[in-house]
Amino acid sequence: MTLSSMTGFTRKGGEWGSFRWNWELKSVNNKGLEIRTKLPGFLDGFDIELKKRVSEKLKRGSVFLNLTVERAGDSERFVINEGRLDQLLDIASTLEQRPGLEAARIDGLLSIKGVVDLVAHEPTDDELQGLKLALNKDLGEVIEALLLARRDEGKRMQSVLSGQLDEMKTLLVAARDAVGDRDAAVKARFASQMAKLEKLDKPVPEERLAQEIAIMAVKADVQEEFDRIESHFEEADNLLSSMKPVGRRLDFLCQEFNREANTLCSKSNDTKLTQIGVDLKVLIDQFREQVQNIE
Repeated sequence: MTLSSMTGFTRKGGEWGSFRWNWELKSVNNKGLEIRTKLPGFLDGFDIELKKRVSEKLKRGSVFLNLTVERAGDSERFVINEGRLDQLLDIASTLEQRPGLEAARIDGLLSIKGVVDLVAHEPTDDELQGLKLALNKDLGEVIEALLLARRDEGKRMQSVLSGQLDEMKTLLVAARDAVGDRDAAVKARFASQMAKLEKLDKPVPEERLAQEIAIMAVKADVQEEFDRIESHFEEADNLLSSMKPVGRRLDFLCQEFNREANTLCSKSNDTKLTQIGVDLKVLIDQFREQVQNIE
């Protein structure tokens, strides 16, 4: 099972009787599911049913559904606004005797806005019912095509995410190796500090030395961070192979990854481990950028 992206696009045409239509369905990333539709005026109210169909298949994303419908034959006609035309004729008759004015022409009057309108032929109730049934049936194929496009994109993203996760695992191995050298450096530095303290005229109390040793040990210990990052790796692997939408959980996991990487950097007091921590944070940010588009 591959991941599903929230990005996809599909276009499909169809027909029923004298009606011809074209669907355009696309989606982009969103925290939740938002569906917007654009339909012909005579299908007003049909968007509620279409949104329900889409929401049954998609869980997240901003979805844009555009439907255009045309009718073959005499589906449109010109309608003259008789009242407005009569008013214009009366005005033209009143002004025709004025010098310097030409007589009104019919083509000029008809070109005035609002005198002639192009009106679409409204389908009958039976035609409308049949058209909606055909559109509903066709919509299923359109949604499946979008799901396929989102899965194809998700497959590509899954490969990218797996590669980034492998790079993070490699960095963790390098961090563990760096800590081995770091422990030796801490011990050497502590021994050097102790040697300086022994030369003081006023000795340092044993209790104070014990406190300082404990503080240094806590600051130097990053094993807990390593263990948590390892557990996050295991969870990420499980999510990437899951059969359910995992985008939200992966996003939350990225926050946990970032928290541990920040702690690792804050506890580091040598250049090598700090650099590894920074590289890990960069990879986590790249990982999260991809995760933002997973359903």
